[in-house]
Amino acid sequence: MNTISDEKIDRYLSITKAALDKIRVAAPDRSFGKKMADDFLNMAVSYYNDAKHFREKGDLVNAFASVNYAHGWIDCGARIGLFDVGCDDRLFTLYE
Repeated sequence: MNTISDEKIDRYLSITKAALDKIRVAAPDRSFGKKMADDFLNMAVSYYNDAKHFREKGDLVNAFASVNYAHGWIDCGARIGLFDVGCDDRLFTLYE
């Protein structure tokens, strides 16, 4: 049976933190894409912070769910071109 361990949560938090540190908004400042990118980034950071909060409380199930939501927002933004991720297909799910 697979379990959610402290080590697994810490690894996922570390990967998502590295992704957050790497992304840059690619859309021009006055574009609709910039507003979408900022919203995606806000959602990712909010879920990442939730994951850290749950981790600190020992709630590993919600920490796991939150960190996966955070990375989902990041991957989606990278895949549709809102974020410049430097062609990093290790931290991100790119289209090509």
